[in-house]
Amino acid sequence: AVCPETGDACGLIAACANTQVMNGFLQAFSRELPGDVHAAMVRDRAGWHVSKELAIPPNVTLIHLPPKSPELNPPENLWHYLRSHHWSNRLYGTWEDLRQAATDAWRAVCLLPEKIKTICADTALRGD
Repeated sequence: AVCPETGDACGLIAACANTQVMNGFLQAFSRELPGDVHAAMVRDRAGWHVSKELAIPPNVTLIHLPPKSPELNPPENLWHYLRSHHWSNRLYGTWEDLRQAATDAWRAVCLLPEKIKTICADTALRGD
């Protein structure tokens, strides 16, 4: 999750994406929010984003995008950036190698609010 306005980012590196992992992410995200903040999280319609089994924290509201509209989702620019600058044209021999590459990319990009704002702001502000 990213905030294009502040450059804040919250992520979870996991071996798979499913409802259980999404629930873990939502709980971690919720705990990182200041006590007086309620977050609106824009999500696509992946099965684990719309599952009836989601445990949505009280300080988070999920907003689902229309189908097939990734251009409306600011994190799409971030995933494209991470793939093109850190993960493309590489072979990972083990899950640990892939996890380490994901961790290194996160640290190189997502801990820098100004970089997040630059990468994600275009989509958020222009909608393209």
